[in-house]
Amino acid sequence: MERLSILYASALFDLALQKNAVDEFLGQALLLRDALKDQECKRLLEHPQISAAEKRDFFNKSFEGQINEDMLGFLYLAVDKNRIKYLFPALDMLISNIERRNRIVTAKVYSAAPFDETQAKALSKMLSDKLDKQCELDLKIDSTVIGGPYIYVDGYYIDWTVKKRLNDLTLSLKERRDQ
Repeated sequence: MERLSILYASALFDLALQKNAVDEFLGQALLLRDALKDQECKRLLEHPQISAAEKRDFFNKSFEGQINEDMLGFLYLAVDKNRIKYLFPALDMLISNIERRNRIVTAKVYSAAPFDETQAKALSKMLSDKLDKQCELDLKIDSTVIGGPYIYVDGYYIDWTVKKRLNDLTLSLKERRDQ
């Protein structure tokens, strides 16, 4: 399954580069990925008794004027070849390829309380400056966090939680005591 998803994503990425429409493809891939996450949409596309023609018609009606012919052709190919299960992974890979090309990373930020807009902008700017990449935030609430966030971004783990600080303080005190 992974091999076909990679091939589809690579073909779409190459096409986006050839047509000098990388940002357009990114926007459309994000739109499609988010739409395909919907449970009703998944059920419709995966239902064995709904014909390929009906699924194509669904795509036409749902995304008319929102996606280009190349992306629509990709959807048709997946339906016609009964490869619906490859759509989501291929779109994820395409998005990842384009974001990597455009030097965009997404930071997963977990905190006990939601960030306000000012805090989110400041964190995004600080991470962007440190990583020398555009940093978007995926903010999540984690009720187990006690004060401060922890962040996963571009292979890094940053822990600014009170729990981490208390653990560090405890270790420091133990080290001093043992000396």
